[in-house]
Amino acid sequence: MKKLALLLSALFIFSFQSCGIYSFTGADTGAAESFQVNFFQNQADLVEPGIDRTFTLQLQDLIQNQTNLSLANSNADLIFEGEIIDFYVAPITATADNTAAQNRLTIAVNVRYYNTLEPEKDFERRFSFYYDYPANAQLVGGTLETAVNEIYTRLTQDIFNAALTDW
Repeated sequence: MKKLALLLSALFIFSFQSCGIYSFTGADTGAAESFQVNFFQNQADLVEPGIDRTFTLQLQDLIQNQTNLSLANSNADLIFEGEIIDFYVAPITATADNTAAQNRLTIAVNVRYYNTLEPEKDFERRFSFYYDYPANAQLVGGTLETAVNEIYTRLTQDIFNAALTDW
């Protein structure tokens, strides 16, 4: 009896996954079968080499990992494009000596999303996020990599949610 209940439970779960009725990520891709992420140019005043490519690839990876959409180079059902518009560091807290105790790296991207199957879902929006780090640390090497990865994780998830979920 226990084995039968387990088997029926497994069949029930697989039926939801295979027919696309429910997505564990909350993504609603509609009838879309493909997506493309065009290269996000770095147009920020302060240019950090490589962050544009990293962002483009992380957005592609997130969409591939959380949907069943195929990545296309052109003529996709869903299109993401835009540019990195801000990359700056600003002090956020001060010490008693009027020096910075912490700095904040902020990155902002402008995103244009096109849904060729449902144009009413198209948008153009600015997304930004930040990473705080000690003022005595230099924004190079591991600190820069950690900061950029944390910011991009949040930015790509926010873009994914805005485009593909109704949360």
